[in-house]
Amino acid sequence: MNFIRILFRNLLKGPSTDPFPFGETFTPKGLRGRIAFDESKCSGCRMCEHVCAGGAIRFNESPGGLQFTLWHNSCTFCGLCEHYCIPRAIHLTEDWHLAHKQEDKYRMIEQGTVAYLACASCGERFIPPSDALLEKVYGGNSAALTELSRLCPDCRRGLSASRLNTPGAGL
Repeated sequence: MNFIRILFRNLLKGPSTDPFPFGETFTPKGLRGRIAFDESKCSGCRMCEHVCAGGAIRFNESPGGLQFTLWHNSCTFCGLCEHYCIPRAIHLTEDWHLAHKQEDKYRMIEQGTVAYLACASCGERFIPPSDALLEKVYGGNSAALTELSRLCPDCRRGLSASRLNTPGAGL
């Protein structure tokens, strides 16, 4: 008879599981879900590609810049890419809705292009440091930093060396 009492109590109480996928459910705080990429913050260091446990991140050279591609079907959502991204161009969102049909698995990608910039001195194409990286490393942005960030690494080195050899020139 104890079984009947438990059955009746459970029928009155109703279901104890989430109604998903037929209704709303909750997302735990700090859940590692879909990855978001902000190409305006990326410095092109490729550290995320190096530390990606699932091999889901690839960079390819293109005429317009450095092409970032992330395959969500290969991503293990470990968070290493976000952890090692100094300018915070990659972050894991709490969006876990990644269910898809089998034929759409190669369309589950995140893409972006880190644009090249022509050097203000020699015209060489390079990936400039992002404002987010300058903020992180130098704690802000000044006129001297802006001037140096528009130069390729070789011209930047030459200008910095010439200023160091000129007394009173500053950075």
